[in-house]
Amino acid sequence: MTSKKTELMVGIFVALALAATLMLALQVANKGMSGSGEVYQVSAKFDNIGGLKARSSIKVGGVVVGRVTRIYLDNQELIPVVDMEISADYARTFPETSSVSILTAGLLGEQYVGLTPGFVFPGEDPIYLGDKEGETQFIVDTKSAIVLEDLIGQFLFGKDSD
Repeated sequence: MTSKKTELMVGIFVALALAATLMLALQVANKGMSGSGEVYQVSAKFDNIGGLKARSSIKVGGVVVGRVTRIYLDNQELIPVVDMEISADYARTFPETSSVSILTAGLLGEQYVGLTPGFVFPGEDPIYLGDKEGETQFIVDTKSAIVLEDLIGQFLFGKDSD
């Protein structure tokens, strides 16, 4: 009788542990941007997106300000287009002269979009990303991903930059 009671207690413990692990995994997976939940849309065209994926973060100085929502190929220009959502908490923060680059966390880590705020001349009334409601703005100044294989190839085969 004691062994059946022990087996039942172990079974309940394992079931609770699995439920707690599942709940934690769902919490982490749904962890988005903190803030009001309101977002605005921006897009950018890149020559090479490397290993960037949908749901990758958009960071400014290490702070997550948004997420990549969609990546697709432009039918006319045949280059990748990255659609992004930036938290409305940062509306009127980034001028339209801002730039984006695809960066890597660490040497071989995941890729994310780095947003660099543009310069605003004193006395000028700038246009900010997110000012035009209901329409997606394109960020023109983009820097593509650095592909590690290309760098190694340049190093090994001594390609000159002449």
